[in-house]
Amino acid sequence: MKGVHFLISTLAILAFATFLASASDPSPLQDFCVAINDTKSPVILNGIAVFVNGKFCKDPKLANANDFFLSGFQIPRSTQNPVGSTVTPANVDQIAGLNTLGISLARIDFGPNGLNPPHTHPRGTEILVVLEGTLYVGFVTSNGDGNRLFTKVLNKGDVFVFPIGLIHFQLNVGHVNAVALAALSSQNPGVITIANAVFGSKPPINPDVLAKAFQVDNKVVNYLQKQFWYNNS
Repeated sequence: MKGVHFLISTLAILAFATFLASASDPSPLQDFCVAINDTKSPVILNGIAVFVNGKFCKDPKLANANDFFLSGFQIPRSTQNPVGSTVTPANVDQIAGLNTLGISLARIDFGPNGLNPPHTHPRGTEILVVLEGTLYVGFVTSNGDGNRLFTKVLNKGDVFVFPIGLIHFQLNVGHVNAVALAALSSQNPGVITIANAVFGSKPPINPDVLAKAFQVDNKVVNYLQKQFWYNNS
């Protein structure tokens, strides 16, 4: 009987470990799966529409080097916008060959005092390296960990990690432009900019909800909801 209990416990642990292991992008089952970006219409299977959580693959025999290539990442981007920063992604939408590989990249350009506003990546951990300039960066832990703030001032060559799903930010505290590269553990990590999502949702969130949540007057919420919330990515 003890052996049966041990076997059941072992299977339960293995099942839980498998669940944790599959909590990020799945591992590929072939060399590559170059994405077909024209997926506006679902696949029809036996008269039923089938949607895919990701991208369809084209015939591997039709793949070529350009499916795994993107140029121009060395070109500085304009930061003349309300937040003073611009994010240039290199994910599966730009590099079809990233499909199923579980990684992506982003270039972030900052003007002086430029900010990449507080945001989260729901599907990926981020590791950032500063190429030029000085950045003040940080992330906030979840409610259960007391919403602790971890911050650091980074200089050229410094590296910092933002755990998956946690709110984080980067601010250029130097007097010149700054540039950073961010690698993420998903082919399509997604991004939710907090201010944009809360005050710029379409349709707007009921002001009564936000007034109570932020403990402010409805007039403050109405003012914030009327602002233009810029998307820097």
